[in-house]
Amino acid sequence: MTNASISDGGPAAGGTGSRPALRRELGLLGLAAAGIGSMVGAGINIVPFALQRTVPGIGPWVLTAYAIAAVPAVLAALCYAMLGSAMPRAGGSYVYASRAIGPYTGFLASFSQWFGLCIAIGVVSYVIPPFLRDTAIAAQWTDVAAMLDQRLVRLALALGFLWTFVLVNLRGVKAVTRTLVPLVALVFLCSGLVILTGYTHTAADYQALLAARGDSAMLEGSAGEFWRVVPPAAAVLFSSFIGFDVIAQAGGEAKNPSRTLPLAIGLAIGVVGIFYFAFTGAVYRAVPWQYVAAASQRGDVTAPGLLTALVSPAVGVLMMSGAALALIKDLPGMLLGVSRLCFAWAEDGVFPRQIARVDPVNGTPRTALFASAMLSTLGILGGHFAGDFFLGVDILVTAMLVNFVIMALSVLRLPSHNPAIARDVRVITARWAQVLVAVLALITLLALLVVHSWRDLTADVAGWYARSTLVWALVMAIGTLVYWRETRALAAAGRDLRAITAVLPPE
Repeated sequence: MTNASISDGGPAAGGTGSRPALRRELGLLGLAAAGIGSMVGAGINIVPFALQRTVPGIGPWVLTAYAIAAVPAVLAALCYAMLGSAMPRAGGSYVYASRAIGPYTGFLASFSQWFGLCIAIGVVSYVIPPFLRDTAIAAQWTDVAAMLDQRLVRLALALGFLWTFVLVNLRGVKAVTRTLVPLVALVFLCSGLVILTGYTHTAADYQALLAARGDSAMLEGSAGEFWRVVPPAAAVLFSSFIGFDVIAQAGGEAKNPSRTLPLAIGLAIGVVGIFYFAFTGAVYRAVPWQYVAAASQRGDVTAPGLLTALVSPAVGVLMMSGAALALIKDLPGMLLGVSRLCFAWAEDGVFPRQIARVDPVNGTPRTALFASAMLSTLGILGGHFAGDFFLGVDILVTAMLVNFVIMALSVLRLPSHNPAIARDVRVITARWAQVLVAVLALITLLALLVVHSWRDLTADVAGWYARSTLVWALVMAIGTLVYWRETRALAAAGRDLRAITAVLPPE
């Protein structure tokens, strides 16, 4: 039985031919912009420097930790590229795992991903106003900066940015592309100023500035033991590479998807990886890591904030503006990705069917988009009342590591579980090479997951709710209950979930 015959009325159909459907309107540029736009943001402007506080003693080994984190990220990207070339549908990771292993595994992987990314969207939205405040400070707009520092103003702006990009997404993938491409270009231009500043100054220049300010004491400090600090730092920095998976979630709207999805994933991970090393290396070349560590204990530190003392006020404003834009442009692509996960669950019937509704005018899954935005709103409120965003980052890392582990398992399992789909893989077609990549991905990702969970579970925190591993487990339990309820209803209606997930969702 073919996908087409099931689509015409079998149990796997998400609807009939008269139902509004997603539209294949995303080209290579739009897909790559969505992936890059979801990666270059807080992960580069904040995390590599706040890391000095969250992993004390990481000291001069930040770039080493980045290199270690890049290995499983590239391997995970290759797994996504292989699976995406054979299964180019909306809700990528759910479709991949449900067709390669089983429906519950697919739901577990993608629900973990959905929750983590929605919380991350809330975190990104909540840290945009401080960047705008710092931009106003650099421009010497003291009244504006004071206003942006008020908690209620910060909350209102965060919610405003989130829901503005919800409206952009409601207008369709073309509107998302038209928004993302210029934002990504502007971010790279402004970030180029950070790289240029870092590589045209030395640590001696910064030490002279600190001496003139009487802050030379902030240059004291020593690095921790390599094996105690680098692995947990690599687990945190792994979050910087998360975002290319957005490309896979948009598989149902990609043109020529078997070709463009793998190309876009490769382009995103390659461009962003090179950019990360150049950017972070530039900052740590000019700013002594001891100062970054000391400053991070006093408050939030950012890449442009560290370098503004070395440049003119005008250049400082441009650098801060670039950092703010980097965060803002995270939102449209991430919302695109998470909403397609909900859509894919509902299409298969493992989530409430209403969420699969597609806007007949713009071709967007509006209910799935609103559901994802509501969870992201809770992420904003959580950051507002907790006063710290790093718990959201830790939840994201836990969720995505679990998701990527399941993607590696999907590559290993697909040929035996679903040989018809496995024959359509167009990236790394030699089976021995597929197994090698998947096994290496599995080993490295599991190692990061163990290190990250151990650090989380042994940390000194206020309560269980501040442990990302336990919060993630609780949310997975809630998701499992929803899955159980919906699949029981599906079975009662006489529909066979195993048969539904034996073939790809209809176009």
